[in-house]
Amino acid sequence: MKILELNFERTWRGGERQTLYNMMGFRNAGLEVDLICRKGFPLEQQAKTEGFTVHSFRNIFGVILYLLFSSRKYKVLHAQTSHILTYCVFIKPFHRAKVVFTRRVDFVPKGNLTRLKYKLADNIVGVSTAVKKILEKFASKNVSVISDIAVKQSLNKSRASQWIDELKLLPGTCILGTTAALVPHKDPLNMVEAIRLLSQTRSDFIFLHFGSGDLENEVKEKIKEYDLENVYKLMGFQKDVEDIFSVLDVFVMSSQEEGLGSSVLDAFLYKIPVVSTDAGGLLDLMKDGRGIMCRKKSPKVLADGIDLILKQSTLVKSITDKAFSYVIKYHSLEYITSQYLEIFR
Repeated sequence: MKILELNFERTWRGGERQTLYNMMGFRNAGLEVDLICRKGFPLEQQAKTEGFTVHSFRNIFGVILYLLFSSRKYKVLHAQTSHILTYCVFIKPFHRAKVVFTRRVDFVPKGNLTRLKYKLADNIVGVSTAVKKILEKFASKNVSVISDIAVKQSLNKSRASQWIDELKLLPGTCILGTTAALVPHKDPLNMVEAIRLLSQTRSDFIFLHFGSGDLENEVKEKIKEYDLENVYKLMGFQKDVEDIFSVLDVFVMSSQEEGLGSSVLDAFLYKIPVVSTDAGGLLDLMKDGRGIMCRKKSPKVLADGIDLILKQSTLVKSITDKAFSYVIKYHSLEYITSQYLEIFR
């Protein structure tokens, strides 16, 4: 069986990382795997580094031509974004492959064209129960749930320590943080509010926010308004941001919408306690005592959850042990790959 993975994004975020993990899993299982991606962007280089055959194009017209004339050798086209799914399904008479689509966001789709292309896909995968419910209601089509893969990396602790050293913190300062874009569905303003409330009850912490986005100026203004410049640090976008898990005491998520929350899986892997909202797929990850779960848009609850973690060391061991066992069992490369192979077969 020969598989063609398709992801035409410019970024190197969770979806692109998962595309590469999927490819690695399929190859390990003995399948041939090629990739279509955008030329000159991180996914192309990462896939080439791993030794995959990559067909890269500067615009979508190159993708269309490839699907029209060179794709009949593939049994399955695995579309990793809704945009690329469009071309996979409407060129089906030419490539004649089965089309599997994985959706990673929990935004409600819109439009009859989107509904049609979902119906034309041979199988749709949602990365969480929340995504599955949205898609089944929208497209009136059965949706499989296959979550994301978590792979433990070798963390560069000296690099993370350098970030901390530059802040000149007092000994014993607790390091709190998140890795989340400064965009509305991540709700960074709710995070700022939660940290403001926490700072009213304790002063032994620093909060590091890694990420960038459209709300950056608004977040900066709110930090200044609350006089949190010495407490809430915007660290910007950082490559290999996972290094921060080597020094974090608590990982926090404030999202109001979240397809899954793969950064929470990273925290689980490195045994960092997580305090998170229950948005979208985060509910799947955080239940059964794997972290402190809070209501969306409830900064006081989020602040109280962080405070609880900092006060109770026995609670930290309990939840991190549960979270680690869960991620190792249900989010390994082998486990997730086996679920996809059932669909492909």
